[in-house]
Amino acid sequence: MYNVYMETNTAKPIIKNLIGASIVIILLVLSYAALVYVGTYSRSIQPGAYRSFSVAGEGKVVAVPDVASFTFSLITQGGKDLGKLQQENTERVNRASEFIKSEGIDAKDVKAENYSVEPRYQYFNCNPVILREGGSDGARPCPPPEIVGYTITKMVSVKVREKDFSKIGGLLSGVVSAGANSVSQLSFTVDDPTKLENEARGKAIVEAQEKAGMIAKAGGFGVGRLISIQEGGGYYPRPMLYGALESKVALGGADAAPSPTVEPGSQDIRVNVTLVYEIE
Repeated sequence: MYNVYMETNTAKPIIKNLIGASIVIILLVLSYAALVYVGTYSRSIQPGAYRSFSVAGEGKVVAVPDVASFTFSLITQGGKDLGKLQQENTERVNRASEFIKSEGIDAKDVKAENYSVEPRYQYFNCNPVILREGGSDGARPCPPPEIVGYTITKMVSVKVREKDFSKIGGLLSGVVSAGANSVSQLSFTVDDPTKLENEARGKAIVEAQEKAGMIAKAGGFGVGRLISIQEGGGYYPRPMLYGALESKVALGGADAAPSPTVEPGSQDIRVNVTLVYEIE
C-alpha cells in the first residue's frame, strides 16, 4: 500500500510537466504560424516594398506607313428649294466618289463621314434711325430673322492603300475637278501596328532587363523575382495636312490645284516599359 501511494505522487509532477511543455510547444507553433501569415500577407499587399528597385526601357521600331487617308467635302449653298439643293449636292458627291473609284480605290475605302443641312438667315437692322434735325425716329418693332436659304455639307473619307500611293497627288487635285470644293486631313498611318508594337515591346523589355543586371552588379546585390511591369507609349500616327489645296478650293478657284508630290516618309513606333524587381 505504501509503494502504490509513492508512485502515484511521483507521476503527478511528470504529467504536469508534460502538459506544460505541450502548451509551450503549441504556443510557439501558433506564434510562428502567425508570423509566417503576417509576412506572407504583407508581401501579397505590397511585395518587396522595402527591398525592390525599378528599371525603365524603351523599344523603337521604324515603320513605313501603308495607308493614307484624306477627306473631301461638298458644300452647296442656295435658296429655299431644299430638294433642289440636296439633288445638286448628291450629284456632285457621287461624281467625285466615282472619280476616286475609277482610279482603282476600293469602294469599301470610300465612306460618307458627315452630312448636315443648315439654314441661312437674314437679320434685320432695327436700330433707331438718327434724323438730320437731331434725335431719332424712336424704337421700331423688329421682325424675327428670316430663313432665306440653306447650306448642305457632305464629307467623305477616302483610304488609299500602299499600292496606290503614287496616285495620291492626282486624287487630291482630281477630286476637286470632279466636284469637291474642300480637301483636307491627309495623313499616313500603319493599318495594323500590332506586330510592330510587339517588336518594340520586346526591345523595351530586353533593355530594361539589361539595365537591371547592370544596376544590381554596381550595387552589389542580386536581381530577384519580377514583381510588376508597366507599359506606356505606343503608336501615334503623324498627320500631314495640305491646307493650301483646301484654301484655294474654298476661295472658289475654278481650276484644281496642281497635283502635289506626296511622300509617306517613315514613323517611329515606341513602347516604354517599367520593370520592378525584388532585391536579393
